[in-house]
Amino acid sequence: MTELRIPLRRLRPGVLLPAHVTSGAAGLDLPAAVSEAHVLLPGRFAQIPCGFATAIPQGFEGQVRPRSGLAARHGVTVLNAPGTIDSDYRGEVSVLLVNLGAEPFTITPGMRIAQLVIAPVVRVQWSEADDLPSTDRGSGGFGHTGT
Repeated sequence: MTELRIPLRRLRPGVLLPAHVTSGAAGLDLPAAVSEAHVLLPGRFAQIPCGFATAIPQGFEGQVRPRSGLAARHGVTVLNAPGTIDSDYRGEVSVLLVNLGAEPFTITPGMRIAQLVIAPVVRVQWSEADDLPSTDRGSGGFGHTGT
């Protein structure tokens, strides 16, 4: 497994840092940096601060993804999943949570609300062409493969 050192700055004292909860976890759990409980009503969304800023190296991005347990048990997920943290962003990391469940959901200080995956980024240079290579699928759109 590759290890990457990334600078991180706490924006408030006592803020919990993102962490891999198990040795095989791809994502670092992101804790809520709220000072008091925040109730997220069904059908509503909120931007929840994480209390830190970071400097993701050029050539990488941070992908903010839902936590499967929150989605499965409560219908709470990341609204813009996956959210992207660009390498040149230096502001506070936050998560756009949405409650798609039927009941109010309470976000408490330090609660693990999402996960952060650091991934490589490929820069693209388009090359215009008159024709594209053919495939079995061709120009078939959504649902074309039958799944």
